[in-house]
Amino acid sequence: MCYDQRNFAGTRRCSIFKARDWFALLGFFMPLALVVDDSMLIRHTVCRFLEERGFSVESATNGLEALDTLRRVRPDLIITDMQMPKMGGSELITALKADPRTAQIPIVIVAGKHSGFNQTEKRANFTIFKDIDIDSQLMNALESLQQPKANAAKATHT
Repeated sequence: MCYDQRNFAGTRRCSIFKARDWFALLGFFMPLALVVDDSMLIRHTVCRFLEERGFSVESATNGLEALDTLRRVRPDLIITDMQMPKMGGSELITALKADPRTAQIPIVIVAGKHSGFNQTEKRANFTIFKDIDIDSQLMNALESLQQPKANAAKATHT
């Protein structure tokens, strides 16, 4: 279950602490996502969606918190809002793309339908809109992001 609380280190967790480690011990890979949004409702919705699909999830309320989280973990996916206090999504994406350790992490932006970010922010892999069914858009984004991996796996096996 997705809950948004601070763990003993003072960082936000959206999933059961150490669940990823237990899966690794059992030989399973549990992908990690970082959800960055100042809206608790959006964070909760996105975290819950990802956890139901096998992700371990970390969360942050702004870009600065996200960068702090990235000092501890290396996610497989980052989902970020664009308009947040302290550091917005555009600044976060700039910092991610400038760092070779995070430059290749897929990014999904979450924005209002009429915000214009889907046309101005070209560095993200996918855009979803807060005002439309988030679950179906997230499913489309995950499928889209997994497509290149599936094609690469087919190419190496043929």
